[in-house]
Amino acid sequence: MKPPFLGKRVFWDHPASDSSSSEMYREAAASDLEVTPFYTGRHLLILRNGKREVVKTTRLLETKWGLTVANTADFITETMCESRIKDADVLFYNELGIALVAVDDDSMELLHPVDADYTVEPEKVVYIPDDVTVDTVVESSWGIKAVRAHESVYTGEGVKLAVLDTGFDVRHPDFKGRNLTTFSFVPDETAEDLHGHGTHCIGIACGSSDQQGVRYGVAPGVQIYAGKVLNNGGRGAQAWILDGMTWAANNGCRVLSMSLGSKVLPGQSYDIAYERAARFALSKGTLVVAAAGNDSRRSENRFSPVSSPADCPSILAVGAVDSALQVADFSNRAINQEGLVDLAAPGVAIYSSWPMPARYRTLSGTSMATPHVAGITALLCEKFPDATPAMIGQELIRTAGSLTSPAQDVGAGLPLAP
Repeated sequence: MKPPFLGKRVFWDHPASDSSSSEMYREAAASDLEVTPFYTGRHLLILRNGKREVVKTTRLLETKWGLTVANTADFITETMCESRIKDADVLFYNELGIALVAVDDDSMELLHPVDADYTVEPEKVVYIPDDVTVDTVVESSWGIKAVRAHESVYTGEGVKLAVLDTGFDVRHPDFKGRNLTTFSFVPDETAEDLHGHGTHCIGIACGSSDQQGVRYGVAPGVQIYAGKVLNNGGRGAQAWILDGMTWAANNGCRVLSMSLGSKVLPGQSYDIAYERAARFALSKGTLVVAAAGNDSRRSENRFSPVSSPADCPSILAVGAVDSALQVADFSNRAINQEGLVDLAAPGVAIYSSWPMPARYRTLSGTSMATPHVAGITALLCEKFPDATPAMIGQELIRTAGSLTSPAQDVGAGLPLAP
């Protein structure tokens, strides 16, 4: 399958163990830094009548245009990923009624007949929000205390929680003995986190305490599902996110956390492909939370809409607050009618796990706020094991602590552990 165009690799500025390593990362970042493209060069074909039209459309693609079509339904005993369909031109997400089309521009022109029973949208490049690096490793658990996770009798025991990100450092000593499942949807890369963002987010949602006993994780008893959907440079294709969302739902995860996204313009509607994936997840018992994005600069009177996929109606969008419980300067707001902020959680100077040998790091962003909400959701799932995702979502909203910032910035308020 034609690979996506993601732009040049962007290295994270790692806190290295020696000065020469630090210099190496700085030089790599300077030489490879490039504005992220909006689209991958591939397309998503979205059937108007959903999965009912998959068979008909597959025949059309194969017989009329001579394309090779694969289907997620073909993968019964193994997880579907792009590396297993290298000879295919098209991949149908059978559960969603959506197809990934990876052909040249001339072939794409043929797929736009006026009477088609589908629409065609460009596939988005997905990336980590522009998280803010805190200069020092601050051993602070203010976020855990703010959401009262340290007071909860629940740990998320028996609950499956999925995080879609840059992977996870499975050798991290703080997670020794944990129930852990990993999978990489990024072709030619393992699930190992060579970036750091995924390990940090998983630490907030699922971690426990550091070497000094400082608690940094909300739900230390959950079963962790780490899906790598962004490459080692922190970028990915939209199809990889759809892969991860269906994987988490099909594996019985009660919670799905996504600290990733694509920028949205004022007035732009939500992405139908993501919305269908979120509805599929809900139908399988999975509640989805996602980062609202870090594109605003409130101190400069600049406000940006909630990012995609967080702007979808079936996904809870999470903004960020600081230790004074004021909305973070970078946190996006509900500008578009459909892209609301549902909750706001600790997202400034958040201490959590990081790939070895650094072990820990402190970052700021809605990326950090989102796993706080995911962890609390897991605690609620343990408390109410028979509750539907809608019921859990309503409980999150009902029990949220009030904040002084307007609802367009913080939604219902600060989520609190049961």
